[in-house]
Amino acid sequence: MIEHGTRTDKPGLLIAHGLYGSARNWGVIAKRLSDERQVVAIDNRNHGSSPWEETHSYEDLAGDLAMALERLDGPFDVLGHSMGGKASMVLALTRPELVNRLIVADIAPVTYSHSQIQYIKAMKAIDLSGIERRADAAPLLEPHIDDRQLISFFLQSLDVKNRRWTLNLDVLEKDMAYIMGFPDISSSYDGKTLFLSGANSDYVKREYRPHIKELFPKAQFLKIPGAGHWLHAEKPREFEAAVRAWLG
Repeated sequence: MIEHGTRTDKPGLLIAHGLYGSARNWGVIAKRLSDERQVVAIDNRNHGSSPWEETHSYEDLAGDLAMALERLDGPFDVLGHSMGGKASMVLALTRPELVNRLIVADIAPVTYSHSQIQYIKAMKAIDLSGIERRADAAPLLEPHIDDRQLISFFLQSLDVKNRRWTLNLDVLEKDMAYIMGFPDISSSYDGKTLFLSGANSDYVKREYRPHIKELFPKAQFLKIPGAGHWLHAEKPREFEAAVRAWLG
């Protein structure tokens, strides 16, 4: 958990990162948003500095977020990206008293047909025994991943000193079906909700909106031009401005 700023008269903001990410990925945006409110970014289980657990369902992830908010004396506004967005939605649907307002970044409460398991296989495939710095691992990943930005992103989860990934790759691989899915929850969240998406992304399709509205009746939709799924990294200033304006 990384805290920025102190409590003010405005609600605090909790940020939950996506798959293979960490609280560190959100450092710049969290720090900038903390000029008006307390901002807390957490490492989800099996990521970053958080404990490695045997399961990785969205009920697990939402429970972890609930415990964090209870320690922080919530409710907070909650922002979640991708996997963290699904966890945040489950939190809002099951523990609405802890969520003041909800921002879901480029994800929908649906099951996706694609998988992210190829990246686990890539990270498992390389030999980390000879690395002395993060840059040493980049050429090892290049034969497996053809996107340099993704390689740089994955390398943020590399513990160079101990030559290991800070990701629990075995459990993430085992529970990939849960990660790509979304639990069947009969309740709805009546708080204000923003689905903030990249205009170049297809993760939040228009056809999903009726189902989204069933679960989140007050949902609003906003797209950031020129951004894809990693909208906060591709267009950080525009993402920050959108979040700031909506929370304001």
